[in-house]
Amino acid sequence: MTSSVQHKSDWIQRYHPAPDAKNRLVCFPYAGGAASYFHPVSRMLSPEIDVLAVQYPGRQDRRTEPPSASIEELARHVTTALRPWADRPLTLLGHSMGAMVAYEVARLLTQDGAAPLSLVVSGRRSPTSVRQESVHQRDDEGIVAEMERLGGSDLRAFQDPELRALFLPVIRADYKAVETYRHQAGPALSCPVLALLGDSDPMASLEETRAWAQHTSGPFELRTFPGGHFYLNSHAVAVTEAVRDHITALNG
Repeated sequence: MTSSVQHKSDWIQRYHPAPDAKNRLVCFPYAGGAASYFHPVSRMLSPEIDVLAVQYPGRQDRRTEPPSASIEELARHVTTALRPWADRPLTLLGHSMGAMVAYEVARLLTQDGAAPLSLVVSGRRSPTSVRQESVHQRDDEGIVAEMERLGGSDLRAFQDPELRALFLPVIRADYKAVETYRHQAGPALSCPVLALLGDSDPMASLEETRAWAQHTSGPFELRTFPGGHFYLNSHAVAVTEAVRDHITALNG
């Protein structure tokens, strides 16, 4: 079982390698987010679970790269980067925009005959629960106002003109990718889906989140936590334990 192979990719960060772990958890950040958001999750789950965090272009060590134009484009690149890691069962975990990318990656892996062990979606309504949104078309102040509404971001960075110029184009591009995404019909997933939701999340209602059940022929489970869109910041331990229990129940 032990493997020390390192699969180098700009798309994948592996903070706490766990080569003896039976399972891998792949974490997908929210709009404007980076792989490092999941560093605490990696620390908590290692060495029981080998945690990989996806790094989208345009941030941190990839800040000089242009951000991706669409959810589908992100999914294609991430799927390619994940193929060498599929020697262990993969659970995909995405928050907000990350849930949509994770879902599309799950579809591509399934088409490849390498269906994930499970898909965990957080803070995001189902792919077919469409709202007409246009945050990406707002001016800079409008985007900052939306981020303030959702919480979870340190808005002090946007008071610095240089940081503002660095971060806002990436956030705008991510919002555009999310808001222009439209689900393309195809076979349902076969893997279990676990949906996690803050009970006062303005971005996803209980009904919209339950609709994820329509996108798998496998088991579906919904768990709610107190809080808004970034409920997991306040409940990091409980959420991580829920994900660990979910994976363990599926594959020991």
